[in-house]
Amino acid sequence: MLFNSIDFALFLPIVFILYWIVSTKDLNYRNGVLLIASYVFYAWWDWRFLGLIIFSSIVDFTLGKKIEDTSSKKNKKQFLLLSVFVNLGALFFFKYFNFFIESFTSVFTLFGTSFSGQRLNIILPVGISFYTFQTLSYTIDIYRGKIKATHNYLSFFTFVSFFPQLVAGPIERASNLLPQFSESKVFNSQMISKGIKYMLFGFFLKLVVADRAAIYVNAVYNNVENHDGLSFIVATIVFAFQIYGDFAGYSLIAIGTAKLFGFDLMTNFRRPYFSSSIGEFWSRWHISLSTWFRDYVYIPLGGNRVSKTRWFINIFITFLLSGIWHGANWTFVIWGALNGAYLVIEAFFIKKEKKNSILNILLTFFLINISWIFFRANSIENALQIIHKILFSPGHLYIGEGDDITALIYSILAISMLITIEIKKEFFNRLFSLSNNKHEVVRLLTFSVLIFIILYLGVFDNNQFIYFQF
Repeated sequence: MLFNSIDFALFLPIVFILYWIVSTKDLNYRNGVLLIASYVFYAWWDWRFLGLIIFSSIVDFTLGKKIEDTSSKKNKKQFLLLSVFVNLGALFFFKYFNFFIESFTSVFTLFGTSFSGQRLNIILPVGISFYTFQTLSYTIDIYRGKIKATHNYLSFFTFVSFFPQLVAGPIERASNLLPQFSESKVFNSQMISKGIKYMLFGFFLKLVVADRAAIYVNAVYNNVENHDGLSFIVATIVFAFQIYGDFAGYSLIAIGTAKLFGFDLMTNFRRPYFSSSIGEFWSRWHISLSTWFRDYVYIPLGGNRVSKTRWFINIFITFLLSGIWHGANWTFVIWGALNGAYLVIEAFFIKKEKKNSILNILLTFFLINISWIFFRANSIENALQIIHKILFSPGHLYIGEGDDITALIYSILAISMLITIEIKKEFFNRLFSLSNNKHEVVRLLTFSVLIFIILYLGVFDNNQFIYFQF
């Protein structure tokens, strides 16, 4: 079920009412409502893969208890490895099997050896990259002694499938989210109000910024042969805001929806395009995934407490894996490698902390946009064609035609509004606030204008969120 669908608009109020009716009775009733709602939410997309979530929940619930119960270090490690094998095995099969078969076939063909791998007709289950990482962190943290295993299967199953963040995060840690399913909840109108505000701004990011931008970006990037370098420069910048609006929008709707039920999810984006270095960018972009790779890949590899050469290798490996996580395509591998290379160069040459100057912000934005070319291009060949056209064939700017004639204008208008809001939040947040103004009239007027903008400029075509494909 998509957040930006009529189905969700009907589903959410029903679950909200049921949840708060049973909340006064028993924790199990409350979590039961959330669990059933989460399974319905997921099954709305494809009920066949619901079994995969339930299987993953059973495996990690059981192994989590076994890791904690055994005193043998060897057995603890074996149970953990089994959890890693089952979770990553499912992820590999559904997401990467065909990618590796095709890659092996290409490599063998390149060296003149015949190798015919059989592709499988596999559908990628929505959200598998997110909930497998979430459950993996649970068993790893028990193994490390950071958390205790839960003995309440209902809480754990609801933690794995909690519908606001099930299919695209934020990737929550058990230490933050799991205890919230055991807390008593009191209906709090201020929290509900805050949740609705998050959701409204999330819908603005998704429907007005991302989906408006998608019209122009798709028209250019899906017709590489017919466009010039100037169009690709503009489309790439517009895409930078499209993917930000899409994913940050989803995260805000998820955080806001969770607040309606009294839950706090972690912040996933903090105005990343104001970063003055690549390192800072990754501390502001998709924070739940960045910190996951930091805690479960980068630090176990040795982090920065090793030789300088090994440190650089650790950084590069972490971002290479992050690229592979994003998708079974060489474009994502290159994108991850490029960001890893940026960070290695930054770590090697930048001795002192960079100042937050406009020049550094623009330089960081420029480098990130180069990497977005590989992220958005349909293939490596397309990405190289686009870069070649940008460098050697600037040509004319594509404005649009037919139904797309206003796409670029509306995109620029939406992005301008977003930049204005973000500048205010980043640099002038203490001066005044419209959404939290002490005068009720100002607050009502602010949200009335926001709703009007969403209804007037929003694209209501049930466009899927980009990160669903990951």
